[in-house]
Amino acid sequence: MTTFETLGLSPALLRALTETGYTTPTPIQAEAIPLVLGGHDVLGGAQTGTGKTAAFGLPLLQRLAKETPPKGPRKPRALILVPTRELAVQVSDNLKAYGRHLRMNVTTIFGGAGMQPQIDNLRRGVDILVACPGRLLDHMDSGHAKLDAVELLVLDEADRMLDMGFLPQMKRILGRVPKARQTLLFSATFEPRIKALALEFMRDPKQVQVAANSTIADTIAHRAHPVDNSRKRDLLVDLLSKRHTDQVLVFGKTKHGCNRLAEQLAESGLPSVAIHGNKSQAQRQKALDAFKSGRARILVATDVAARGLDIPNLPLVINHDLPMVAEDYVHRIGRTGRNGASGEALSLVSPEEGGLLRQIQRMLKAEIDMSAVEGYEPSQPVRLDTPIPKNGGGQRRQPAGGRPGARMGEQKPGGQRPPRKPAARGHGKPQERGAHAHAGPRPHRQGAGRPQGARQDTRA
Repeated sequence: MTTFETLGLSPALLRALTETGYTTPTPIQAEAIPLVLGGHDVLGGAQTGTGKTAAFGLPLLQRLAKETPPKGPRKPRALILVPTRELAVQVSDNLKAYGRHLRMNVTTIFGGAGMQPQIDNLRRGVDILVACPGRLLDHMDSGHAKLDAVELLVLDEADRMLDMGFLPQMKRILGRVPKARQTLLFSATFEPRIKALALEFMRDPKQVQVAANSTIADTIAHRAHPVDNSRKRDLLVDLLSKRHTDQVLVFGKTKHGCNRLAEQLAESGLPSVAIHGNKSQAQRQKALDAFKSGRARILVATDVAARGLDIPNLPLVINHDLPMVAEDYVHRIGRTGRNGASGEALSLVSPEEGGLLRQIQRMLKAEIDMSAVEGYEPSQPVRLDTPIPKNGGGQRRQPAGGRPGARMGEQKPGGQRPPRKPAARGHGKPQERGAHAHAGPRPHRQGAGRPQGARQDTRA
């Protein structure tokens, strides 16, 4: 029988695992940990909720702990890139728990939070840096983040980072990391382009795949209710009203739609909060705290919450809108049925979404049971041969701004904002009209300071 002891982990890590409640390694941990300890590059795939963070985090901590860090302020010796703020916080918290008996400094940087506290942490010295690509580039451009001492590089949820258009930024970052490094790439799904990325940035990687691509825990029950799009909210209220105590995670398509849906649920007597990429980190954390504490029964979210949220014993996930990319269904419903627990995934499917449902069933290689709720029957049947809605169908998703890697508040291609129209005569000089008036395009200065939060690390 494989145990954490037989995997060769140090006494300090074993003690922390015992205190954390870990008893037996999961399959991905049992296979990946010895490879990472052996110095191999690793391409690891496993369904969500199976312990991928420990699979790379435990051996990473052990390898760094064996070496004495240089004197003076410490540069990052391990860099972990993640797609969302929530996942960055979760990975950082797990590493701190695993390494509680080691002298390791773990720092997290992401957009939506103030730059100066992050700069202060970087100046104090870092052993392990967990970062979202956009904000890391800000710190690199300003000279506060130096990556020339990185020995271990981890790309966590690489498929999501590619979907969010981070590939150009990832390439910039990888160009600043020493080539003589160990690289680990972990994800729940592996498309051909993920493997192409691995071959480009990794050295003879060992592949660990403990489950088939895009598979989902067999403890999750899948159901679907056909309903007209105009009646989805009414059906959702009806369903949630009948489950008086369950916590529920509801996924919507757009940021505005999630805000409105949360407000409408609250007006119906169902305490709800919303989370999406336009909210600040403080607002997102406040919403998560309200949900986890039970003050809010329902969390309405865009796909920003499809990764990085570890909510114990979440019984139900509802897709108010089907995801435009089938693989996102895996990550959405992976918030339930974790660590062997039972869970339920319910989708509200309008006739227009028949093609999206077909994509999901093809990916799952199984049909999803669909039954109408009395009083909410759709005006026309849901046909699986319905054309995929525009901009869906598994196409590469683009961040806000329409180009890979763009972030909210970033300038358009060409490095300049469009010039403002000249003011009409007789309305005063430019300086009299306010500090924001400009006679022409504002030049971009490399390394110049930017307003806090000008760059966003997530699209959703």
